[in-house]
Amino acid sequence: MKIFLNHLKKEFKNHLFDYLLLLTAGVFFLIALNIFSGERLIEFIILLIFVSFYILWGIYHHVINNTLHIKIVLEYILIGFTLIFLLKFIILP
Repeated sequence: MKIFLNHLKKEFKNHLFDYLLLLTAGVFFLIALNIFSGERLIEFIILLIFVSFYILWGIYHHVINNTLHIKIVLEYILIGFTLIFLLKFIILP
């Protein structure tokens, strides 16, 4: 556990801008969902925008680190579609 925490500290320290950008986008996503609660189409559009941002952010983050591979891109896409599925069909019916 200690090794994992040290790795996280190092990762946040080296890529602070990247993670602050993702955190800021996540906060704006949650605020937008709260503002437009009940508006199904707008909620879905906001969800698609955030998932698209997440995929692009992941690609950008790995391009900067020179660790971009097709498996990583597919991972971000699958996580994005999982997020869409969970939020649209289970949490926000």
